[in-house]
Amino acid sequence: MLDVSQIAKTYPTPRGPLPILSNVSFTLKRGDAAAIMGPSGAGKSTLLYILGGLEQPTSGTVTLDGRNPFTLSEKDLAAFRNQSIGFIFQDHCLLPQCSVIENVLVPTLVSEPRASASGPANRARDLLKQVGLSDRLDHRPAELSGGEKQRVALARALINKPLLLLCDEPTGNLDQTSADVVASLLLELHQRQETILVVVTHSAELAARFPLRYELRNANLHAAGA
Repeated sequence: MLDVSQIAKTYPTPRGPLPILSNVSFTLKRGDAAAIMGPSGAGKSTLLYILGGLEQPTSGTVTLDGRNPFTLSEKDLAAFRNQSIGFIFQDHCLLPQCSVIENVLVPTLVSEPRASASGPANRARDLLKQVGLSDRLDHRPAELSGGEKQRVALARALINKPLLLLCDEPTGNLDQTSADVVASLLLELHQRQETILVVVTHSAELAARFPLRYELRNANLHAAGA
């Protein structure tokens, strides 16, 4: 379960503290999928980074599976993110010098050793098959389309079987056809693996596909349409 309680985030400015998030609270259980919308500068990415343990809130708490990442040491926090959270960004962030399967395997390089050395590689091949890229394993990112790169990023985000999957504008750089393919795969694999899925997006079309929808307005989180 993801439990977010009274999260606030402010940044210092010459004119005083600038509130970005205020009293943001919600709870999601395994299998839930939520989209968060809002105008540029509303704090969507900031909230996502707080959920992912990448940025500390000014106040409030986040717990994932009963653990508060901000009480962990830096080393333990890094391990927690690696094992429990998958990230997909607007830019696929693939390593250009690595093949498709090597990119998917990157998160496993800092994971706890597996009983079988072939386990992660087999899972990577299976995930790439599920996203329709089983014939691209040895290709480099420069040889892929934008949609294919984002499908590799999806497989990479899921390689360690995370509980929480966080996506920041995952279709923002794609044409409509590629965006539809990536969105469908994202929701399909989320359901198959029963993750907690949180997506922040400007796309009303993408948000409409999610059973739970929120909007960030004036630093506060509201149910869509409320």
